[in-house]
Amino acid sequence: MTTILVTGGTGNLGRLVTERLRADGHEVRVLSRHAQPYAVDLRTGGSGLDAAVAGVDTIVHCASAYRGDERAATNLLAAARRAGVGHLVHISIVGVDQVPFGYYKSKLAVEKLVEESGLGWTVLRATQFHDLLFMLFKTLAKPHVMVLPAGLRDQPIDVSQVADRLVELATAAPAGRVADMGGPEVRTFDSLARAYLKATGRRRLVMGLRLPGRTFRAFRAGGHLAPERAVEKGTFEEYLAGRLGEGRQG
Repeated sequence: MTTILVTGGTGNLGRLVTERLRADGHEVRVLSRHAQPYAVDLRTGGSGLDAAVAGVDTIVHCASAYRGDERAATNLLAAARRAGVGHLVHISIVGVDQVPFGYYKSKLAVEKLVEESGLGWTVLRATQFHDLLFMLFKTLAKPHVMVLPAGLRDQPIDVSQVADRLVELATAAPAGRVADMGGPEVRTFDSLARAYLKATGRRRLVMGLRLPGRTFRAFRAGGHLAPERAVEKGTFEEYLAGRLGEGRQG
């Protein structure tokens, strides 16, 4: 039986990866800042991290934050080398090498750390999850006028499909940089926002605002999209129907 450590194992993605791996019969350890017995802040590391990786065959690195990702990865990789871990699977984002957004730059730096770690490694890039757009639109819909960045498109994907793919990769040999994953549709931001408004019963005036700068030019150019790697199912409307049908608030 394979022992697998999932970092960020209590998050939306990590939780699903953990459930699937356990259902397949693997011994899974969950590492996060508050998950006992492996409550570890990767940004500081320490003896708790060494205990978490001891005897582990594979690490699935799902933990991420807007600050400290590079330090966290450095600590995790060092501990993995000390423990003789054979394979590290890392989830990244489509466009980290195309869009000069601060968070994307950090994710790209983590990819390079993984590639140069000396470990067996696999990196998967995916487009944005439906959940992120849902929370963004929830915030933008609070005023009576919903202001969106003009000219943007997105290709949201269901987190469960990414979890399925990570499980496949974690239970296989190291594969390096694998093919990207994108949602089934490339959509305008406007159409996605209106789908959210319709599903939640909100009535808002939707306006586009053209934002300046290199980052938004890159987003408008589609640097974060992967239309040639689209999955076959899981539209934003289907996600909304499932989420709101479960009685959660929009």
